[in-house]
Amino acid sequence: MVKNAAGRLVPRCVNGVDQTAFQGVGGYVPAGMKAKPRVSSCAEFPADGNKIVRSLADALKKAGLASGMTISTHHHLRNGDILTNYLFDTIKRLGVRDIRWYPSASFPVHEHLIRYLEDGTIHHIEGSMNGPLGRFASSGRMRGTGILRSHGTRYQAVQDGEVHIDIAVLAAPSADSFGNANGLTGPSACGPLGFALVDSDYADNVIVVTDHLVDFPCVPWHIQGNNVDAVVVIDSLGDPSKIVSGTTEITKSPDRLLIAEYIARFIEDAGIMRDGFSLQAGAGGINLAFLLSLKERMKRAGVRARFMRGGSTKYLVEMLREGLTEYILDGQAFDQEGIRSLAADPRHVNTSPFTSYNYHGKGNFASMLDAVVLGATEVDVNFNANVVTHSDGLLLHGLGGWQDCLFAKCTILAVPSLRDRVPIIVDRVTTLCGPSELIDVIVTERGIAVNPRRADLLKRISGSSLPIRSLTDMQTEVFALCGGRPAAPRLDENHCGAIVKWVDGTVLDSIYSLASH
Repeated sequence: MVKNAAGRLVPRCVNGVDQTAFQGVGGYVPAGMKAKPRVSSCAEFPADGNKIVRSLADALKKAGLASGMTISTHHHLRNGDILTNYLFDTIKRLGVRDIRWYPSASFPVHEHLIRYLEDGTIHHIEGSMNGPLGRFASSGRMRGTGILRSHGTRYQAVQDGEVHIDIAVLAAPSADSFGNANGLTGPSACGPLGFALVDSDYADNVIVVTDHLVDFPCVPWHIQGNNVDAVVVIDSLGDPSKIVSGTTEITKSPDRLLIAEYIARFIEDAGIMRDGFSLQAGAGGINLAFLLSLKERMKRAGVRARFMRGGSTKYLVEMLREGLTEYILDGQAFDQEGIRSLAADPRHVNTSPFTSYNYHGKGNFASMLDAVVLGATEVDVNFNANVVTHSDGLLLHGLGGWQDCLFAKCTILAVPSLRDRVPIIVDRVTTLCGPSELIDVIVTERGIAVNPRRADLLKRISGSSLPIRSLTDMQTEVFALCGGRPAAPRLDENHCGAIVKWVDGTVLDSIYSLASH
């Protein structure tokens, strides 16, 4: 283990691969050339362009499936995903073992795969683990070390040659026999397929699986058929009722509604809400309530945004339709209104992690945002933030695009001071996911804390009636309410179950397994 620039102990080697420790924000600059995809030839494929293969098992065999390979999937089907479980059922039947699974994220529906982690079919997971699979990693039972990457860092890892994908199995709600595919139509429509683009560009073999085959050409194509080796048609990719996010309902909690109102007031009072500004907000209940409050303030002030960044929701779509933003730049859709809008409105633009989040590119959209509103599982008094573990040390969440968004001109975290009577403002975050120099404002129902580094923001709100307080003051108040400082999580510091990567591919923190006693 080595201590990185954030003071965290991180491993020098993970799953047999040497690692670079976090060197500070902007401290690591890569060198060299990007990775290259495999050279293919049209001579390998039918002249009529028909790449349909009879079954997924046949497609995997055709791709040369073997033990020890890296298999990738995407998460746009979310908790409605049927394909990934079916994929590993098939891999198990074929007698293949020790697969490195490289998903863009996993969800509770993938609890089915714990049996394959236990029997050796899957060696380890390198991707966000939401729910049961994260809990499994926290138990210390996964044979390899889990690696958590943001959406942008996942793209970066493939692009830079850190991860080589042998076979990508990509769910496509609509596809043609050539392999052109999108996520906008069909019974399993899920929105844009941007998080699968790097897989389609770089994997040695790309298998598109669809439950809605259309005549050539499938347009618009998010996945290009000239990157696809085989097309498989199955009965169903997923449960449509569970494909859209479960976090697209506005909160009814008075405390959380107050947080939303504070954020909207802060953005207005700090002068961020002005004609031509840009914004990104998540799909959680607080963020949706914030968007409604901001919407009314924008109407009163006669202000229109130049663009808003998705994941899209019906609330963001309403702002587009009402002329409150000129564009939505969208990486994923969180509800059916977002999917419909993306398919029908040219102002609702499909983007990819390469253009919006890839830190090893020549700039990206994230740094151009005037403000971003995000959540966190914990923050500490020094403005560091955690989004993957809880205060008990359990790994229950993924990084998503959270880290990638921290480079906005003003990063705001919406954080209730308590969850289930557990204080959220701690002395030191259990897992470091976001360094303090990138967290500008933390908003709780007890007040608003502005990072002392942002003297400019403090000056801009100096005449405001907002409840500006220090994190230490709010923490003291919450500890008194809860009967004192909570106990630290009981972790086995001799066993690193997973690591958190920073956006530049360096190792930001270790996630230790839970102590057994």
